[in-house]
Amino acid sequence: MDKDRIIGSAKEVKGAVKQVVGRVVGDTKLQSEGTADKVEGKVQNAVGGLKGTLKGK
Repeated sequence: MDKDRIIGSAKEVKGAVKQVVGRVVGDTKLQSEGTADKVEGKVQNAVGGLKGTLKGK
């Protein structure tokens, strides 16, 4: 498994947690940061998958 996929998955989880916490405490900025982290994680995860495909794994 590529390190980009691992880091991307971790960012997705971090973003989901930020979204939930932001929603619970009513902090829209924290919610937005969570959404951005999730998107960034998904992109990084996809890049890692693409790298793995190109390497033939």
